[in-house]
Amino acid sequence: MKNSENSQKNAIAYFRSPQTIRERCNFIFDLALSNQLQHFYYHPEQLEFVANFVFNNITQNYPDLNVPFHSRWRHFEVGNIPRIQSLQEVLNSLTLLEQTQAKLDLAIISVLLDAGAGEKWQYQEPETQLIWRRSEGLAIASYQMFCQGLFSSDPQYPFQVDAVGLMNLTASQLIQGFQVNNNNPLIGIQGRLELLKKLGQTLYHYPHLFGNQNPRPGKLADYFLSQTQDHQLSAVTVLSAILEGLGEIWPGRLTIHQVNLGDVWYYPGLEAFDSQYPFIPFHKLSQWLTYSLLEPLQDLGLKITDLDQLTGLAEYRNGGLSLDLGLLELKEPYLSEIFHKPDSTIIIEWRSLTIIILDQIAEIIRKKLNLTSREFPLVKVLQGGTWNAGREIAKQRRSDGSPPLKLDSDGTVF
Repeated sequence: MKNSENSQKNAIAYFRSPQTIRERCNFIFDLALSNQLQHFYYHPEQLEFVANFVFNNITQNYPDLNVPFHSRWRHFEVGNIPRIQSLQEVLNSLTLLEQTQAKLDLAIISVLLDAGAGEKWQYQEPETQLIWRRSEGLAIASYQMFCQGLFSSDPQYPFQVDAVGLMNLTASQLIQGFQVNNNNPLIGIQGRLELLKKLGQTLYHYPHLFGNQNPRPGKLADYFLSQTQDHQLSAVTVLSAILEGLGEIWPGRLTIHQVNLGDVWYYPGLEAFDSQYPFIPFHKLSQWLTYSLLEPLQDLGLKITDLDQLTGLAEYRNGGLSLDLGLLELKEPYLSEIFHKPDSTIIIEWRSLTIIILDQIAEIIRKKLNLTSREFPLVKVLQGGTWNAGREIAKQRRSDGSPPLKLDSDGTVF
């Protein structure tokens, strides 16, 4: 019994490791190289062309190569409006640790609300009257809700997210916060609400991560301080804490020993590799969240290590780049016209190939810039980089800028 429990614990730890993401994605990439995938052709001769497209994007957007991390904080800065400066002025009366807790609260709640918004939704920012869509719109809307104290149970402390505040959240509050109506529909509003309410419950289950009294996502700052050596904190430690602490919130996912694995999917082609657990992890939102916590933690005086152990993000901008520029090609073109669920073979193949292709693009770009992976980590390639380039080519290919494959998302994956 003990051995079986240990092997299950080992399997859970294995599927939470970024090394496993690369290992399993590489297996699928190798199938692409020998044309054994169900849905995609891979055209390696196009790789240099795609990398050049990204390189030009980086040098155009960041001529001084001073590229920030790809994180939620970039969206809060959209339009060069000093929102974070305004928030900082309000938080200045708090201790540095309390400021970090508030920023982690904001980043976590905003990332969890960042699944695809759909083609039709938009958000009008009250202060500026400017209209924002997609990720930027979701970021500004969640920032406004945070500042209004929507996620706090204590009117004295609006700039926080706590368990009671999340569990008391209603659909009508989110609908109002996102300015949703019949003419302004937002995909997956119910899925988003359930995710936040589930987070509220889950915060109580991990007091070592979120605190005993009034648990909050931002109390992770205290946990990370306890895990540092010489003020150094591994990015993998941050990801591991997120995967452990938030694992229970994802709906209807694969489990091992009743432990929810999160963004992990069954792929039949992996049975030859692992007959017991033919699963492939991506942990897209969890890694996006990890990247989004690093800057506030740096502000706390921590030095982040092991950045390049994390992977690129398996989402439709990074993946769309390869499909729109011909590095990947659908074997059956009609599949671009129909909707696909996250657990479908086509989406799993697409996401797997994206992870490996992002590593390859990063290698080529570093050679062009004559920089090491420490000097120009993957998180900068994404920001510089692939995410922007994916959005740009999508706009060129389709007037609405939608991805090249249609995603039937429940508001919790992309």
